[in-house]
Amino acid sequence: MNPRIIVTVAADGQISAKTEGLLGEACLDYIAVLEDLLDARTVDSAYTADYTRVHTDVRTVETQHDVERT
Repeated sequence: MNPRIIVTVAADGQISAKTEGLLGEACLDYIAVLEDLLDARTVDSAYTADYTRVHTDVRTVETQHDVERT
């Protein structure tokens, strides 16, 4: 999943934002950015399931061994 931020503006003007695909503490970097862009301040915050997830890099390694048969 590509990282993204979903911003919702309610009819009463209340703004909420949610991150998806930003693992670990990376999501916290966006709080100040959103506050600046929206000219707003954070009044409530909660971690999503992505906060406890970590990025893993999986690699497949193939090796071939030459075995002489007698």
